Amino acid sequence: MLVDSGRRGVVRFVWTLILGLFLGGLLTKLAEMTLPEGAAPREFLLTSVSASVGPLSVDLVAVAFALGPVTLELNVLTLVGVAAVAWFVRSWI
Repeated sequence: MLVDSGRRGVVRFVWTLILGLFLGGLLTKLAEMTLPEGAAPREFLLTSVSASVGPLSVDLVAVAFALGPVTLELNVLTLVGVAAVAWFVRSWI
């Protein structure tokens, strides 16, 4: 099944963002484990900005559920992960 180019671009962007966030999270955890406590590079790389949404409650007649809170934390290594995946996807595809 062929997908039009506009939809394919959106799907590629979403997957790039998701994979980049996972890679950035992995890089963040590795930096937490390896860099010494109180070092300037550690403080620079691991200082993050958080945004959260939630909780979201949905109450339907047959089903009720709550989702939340959903939190997004961004730091330098997260942005590096997203940029690395975007570079790889652009050069590969």
